[in-house]
Amino acid sequence: MSRRPIRVLIAKPGLDGHDRGAKVLARALRDAGMEVIYTGLFQTPESIARAAADEDVDVVGLSILSGAHNQLVPEVLRELRAAGKGDVLVLVGGIIPQEDVPFLKEQGVSDVFGPGTSLSTIVAYIERKMQDRLSQVGT
Repeated sequence: MSRRPIRVLIAKPGLDGHDRGAKVLARALRDAGMEVIYTGLFQTPESIARAAADEDVDVVGLSILSGAHNQLVPEVLRELRAAGKGDVLVLVGGIIPQEDVPFLKEQGVSDVFGPGTSLSTIVAYIERKMQDRLSQVGT
């Protein structure tokens, strides 16, 4: 019995209008066999959580270049929990200062990927984390 493809939501929270990286990542994930939902620009934490629940995703990728990550990410995580999706793998990408990464991880982010991270690194990370989750469920 084969498992359905990994479902990934890529979202751009807040007022950040730069989405080239999000679109490039969405295509790489799709090319790797994942189902990708891209929400577009200017999403609210509520709309991201609603889309994650409606689409029954396994992974939420947040792309943030605006500097508002310490405000937006905790709000998205709260909304995901409220929508019953507190168990999804949450990744953050964009311009995130290294000193902010521990805070984001404490909030529940699995990992943070900055500029220059290879697409294959992100694909492999998601595949490994989802395989680890399947292994835990099977035990």
